Amino acid sequence: MTRVDFYQIDSKEAPLLFACRLIEKVYRKGYKIYIHTMSEAQSAELDDLLWSFRDDRFIPHALESTADDAPIKIGHNVEPDEHQEVLINLSREVPDFFSRFDRVAEIVSLGEEGRHSARQNYRFYRDRGYSLQYHEIKQAANQQNV
Repeated sequence: MTRVDFYQIDSKEAPLLFACRLIEKVYRKGYKIYIHTMSEAQSAELDDLLWSFRDDRFIPHALESTADDAPIKIGHNVEPDEHQEVLINLSREVPDFFSRFDRVAEIVSLGEEGRHSARQNYRFYRDRGYSLQYHEIKQAANQQNV
């Protein structure tokens, strides 16, 4: 059964920057990742951010709309073609295809709108019996919380 982790950001760190840190950590552990975003604009923003996130490391990724074969794919309006092991959900809704992943990471931003959506998603998963984990992220410098 899919395990769901909620990462509640309790600092002013931008959710996409935290997502980059999480993506890097999960990728370095050898997992394939699909990042589900809210929009084409957010997908493009994350794509750009991943290119510039670390000067000393490369995080191989591609937009789902391209034919590129990459271990990290970013998309917003389609189910990924191939099975990925980890889903990072940046949208405010639970994607219909979440259960085909081994793990789901829900990133909860500091704002009330993000928290409200996360509460709804938490109830959705809980009511269906999914294993839920909660992680409070205090500050960007504390990398061990990821």
